Amino acid sequence: MKFSVKNELRPADISAIDRAMKTVDADAKVDVDIGAKTVNVDSWLMPEEFIVAFVDEDYDVAIAEW
Repeated sequence: MKFSVKNELRPADISAIDRAMKTVDADAKVDVDIGAKTVNVDSWLMPEEFIVAFVDEDYDVAIAEW
């Protein structure tokens, strides 16, 4: 699944986002593309479950692809 991030992303955000996604699914594979402002998450869980983790970390996101 792919999320579009509305916030400006910096290199420090990569580890914060990775950590936040792993609180939802410890086995998730997370790929943050700073330039495209997208986050790809490979997990069996529903995208909505990850939205909560983004919001908890103050990221404004939308589901771009499922």
